[in-house]
Order: sequence, then C-alpha cells, then structure tokens
Amino acid sequence: MSTQPHMTARMEDHLGLRFPMSLVTYDTYAEAQRAVDFLADKEFPVEDVMIVGTDLKQVERVRGRLTTSKVLLGGLLSGLWIGVFVGLVFAMFEGGDNLVQRLVSTVLIGAVFGLVWAWLGYRSTGGQRDFTSISQVVASRYEVLTEHKHMQTARELLAELDPMRAAQEQVRQRQEQARAEQERMDRGRGGQPT
Repeated sequence: MSTQPHMTARMEDHLGLRFPMSLVTYDTYAEAQRAVDFLADKEFPVEDVMIVGTDLKQVERVRGRLTTSKVLLGGLLSGLWIGVFVGLVFAMFEGGDNLVQRLVSTVLIGAVFGLVWAWLGYRSTGGQRDFTSISQVVASRYEVLTEHKHMQTARELLAELDPMRAAQEQVRQRQEQARAEQERMDRGRGGQPT
C-alpha cells in the first residue's frame, strides 16, 4: 500500500497489513462483506483482514431534466429552511415581544435569498447542464486480503462458505501450476513445444 501525502502514519497503521495476501475476489461489496462476516462468525482474526475495492469508476445516474421552475422551487425551499433556522436561532438568544414577526421576516428573507441565489447559479451555467443527477465512485471488484500467516485457515473456512467456488479455485490453481510446469519443461528443452 503506497503512502498518500495526507495519510498520517497512524492512519496507515490502521489501514494496512504487514504481509497481505489475496484471499479471494468478488464482484460486489456485499459478497466480500458476507465472506468477512462468515470468517468473524468462525472466530477468525478478522483484524488481519482487509476489503479493497479495485478498478474504481465514477457512475453518474441522470435523474431528470432541469428546468428554470425546478431550480427556482429548489432555491425557494432551501431558502425557507435557512430562514427557519436563522429565525429560530435569533428566537433562542433574543426572545422578546416580536418573536413571530422576526421569525416570519427571517423565513421570507431566506426564501428570497434562496430563490435569487439558485436562479443566478442556474443562469451562470448557460444551459450546459440542464439535468439533475447523482454520482458515486464504485469499484468493479472487491478483493479480500489477509495476513500471510492466516491464509490457509482462511481458505479452509471460506471453502465451507462456498464449496463450489473453493473447488473452482482449486482447479484454477492446478491449471496454473500445470501451465507453469509445462513452460519450465519447454524452456529446459530449448523452447521446443512437444
């Protein structure tokens, strides 16, 4: 794990493992979380486990068209809330006779401020972003890592969780070993395949 400039040594100690090894990779965070939860239920030392999201991408979901009336309504409502908040703060510290009048005036001033601010912000974009959306950074894969000293135990436990996946992983490992052995033998013969 590389050190980020803004990470303190203390943070890095909490986020890193000394000698991590890849235990298993999942397509979703829920699957990775399920595996770690299973290990915890089996009293595995999960303090030596990490879930790492890899292949990050930003996903933006367009929610709808943005119109002037929607912008103005949103600004009005935001301003109303700000006005209510400011009015209540004044009421708490000042009190007095004109409490309702002050509350109403701060709400109205907040509504006008929110309306104007939203309109100015929308107009400044020049129509380049006439839609609303939400965005999130997500990972394509989630890798579960553990300290090397716990690797065999973790593999055995996860084989209980998903025997089919464990069998497929064993087949994949054997194929890789056989391929590596074949390449070694081919190099020994001068690179001539049989």
